[in-house]
Amino acid sequence: MAHKKAGGSSRNGRDSESKRLGVKRYGGQFVLAGNIIVRQRGTEYHPGDNVGIGKDHTLFALTNGTVKFLVKGPARRRTVAILPEVAEVAVAEVAQAAQV
Repeated sequence: MAHKKAGGSSRNGRDSESKRLGVKRYGGQFVLAGNIIVRQRGTEYHPGDNVGIGKDHTLFALTNGTVKFLVKGPARRRTVAILPEVAEVAVAEVAQAAQV
């Protein structure tokens, strides 16, 4: 009756929880102030107009508007900006909310 008495255990089998990094709102999408645009480690993307940066380098919208990804300067820096919403869009949204 052959069998293994004291088999060793594998030293693998563990991994860290994924951090869900990356772009959360893409170019041309409408965002509200406070919406997260990019979650990142380090400044892969830099904040542009109407975009704030958190202590963990998260980029977020400072105003309502449309997301725009740009490449700026001689260093070809990737930048994210928010084009503020125009008054017509705001009026249309208020009118639509009133109908609901």
